[in-house]
Amino acid sequence: MGRASRARRVATAAAFGGTGLGAIGAAAAGLMYGESKLARRRIAPAETNPPTADGLWTAPGVQSKRDKLVFAMLGDSSAAGYGVHRDAETPAARIAVGLSALSRRPVELVNVAEVGAQSSALLEQAERVLPRKPALAVVMVGANDVTHLVRASDSVRHLSAAIELLRENNIEVVVGTCPDLGTIRPIAQPLRWMVRRLSRTLAAAQTMAVVGAGGRAVSLGDILGPEFATERHYFSEDQFHPSATGYARAADVLLPSAAAALGLVTVARPAGPFTSDKARPIARAAARAASRPGTEVVGTSVDGVATGRHGRWARLTRRRAGDVITPTPEAAVHDQPATMSDTDR
Repeated sequence: MGRASRARRVATAAAFGGTGLGAIGAAAAGLMYGESKLARRRIAPAETNPPTADGLWTAPGVQSKRDKLVFAMLGDSSAAGYGVHRDAETPAARIAVGLSALSRRPVELVNVAEVGAQSSALLEQAERVLPRKPALAVVMVGANDVTHLVRASDSVRHLSAAIELLRENNIEVVVGTCPDLGTIRPIAQPLRWMVRRLSRTLAAAQTMAVVGAGGRAVSLGDILGPEFATERHYFSEDQFHPSATGYARAADVLLPSAAAALGLVTVARPAGPFTSDKARPIARAAARAASRPGTEVVGTSVDGVATGRHGRWARLTRRRAGDVITPTPEAAVHDQPATMSDTDR
């Protein structure tokens, strides 16, 4: 069964309450469960919280008095930035500074991502950001679902519910789909082979759900490889979460689509051997994107019709953030929210 077919089955199961991929067999399931527990023991537990990057980020040359743009980050430890030590090194901060440079406006970051979160936490996270009225929400989630062997259909159902809530409140949504976990060092064979298959299938199914709910999906694919597999400095100390260098790569992939969602100028180019304006059935588009990091998938129409014989039409493309050179977060001004002790003074 191809990845497009598996993704279609997962998405269908999510909609109708089925199991999605079907059983892998009792013996195989037991082996994978044992291997996943062993892998989690090899990964150092989160002893400290990621740095807090919430607050106002202003790129150099941007007037701080201009109307601010509110941006929310949702998801798991990758969205929270676990593994780095400075707020400017988190992916959310890097995206915020990039959006400030592109929009010429200050950007207020609200990050509700949590270490260890699975897709089941997304709806509650979405509810928490609604009072802040963000214009954009970026989601990074899926790795914990795979390592905890959560059914892909369940993961996708939770993701869809969160996106639908955000879209109902006129919030643009960009989702960095589940990365390919096959390059993670603490994960040994045969689990490594299985999590690669599961993570790519989940990424394709997430893409279908995101597009169906009106968001943009961006493939992270094997952005943590192949060079990440040989260069230890791309990972943090636990060899599972990215380092500052790894997060910078992920942020650079997500920023152009985040900018496009807000109507900011970006440059689109062909995503591989297909043109950026060619419509494809969503399942095929999702399967192609899953293994091609940096590929954006967004809904489109053919002759004014959004759905064809094989389901929703989608377009694949790659983007870059126009001709603007995004400054590093270290060069930006970061005004953190006042703490309780600050307001009591």
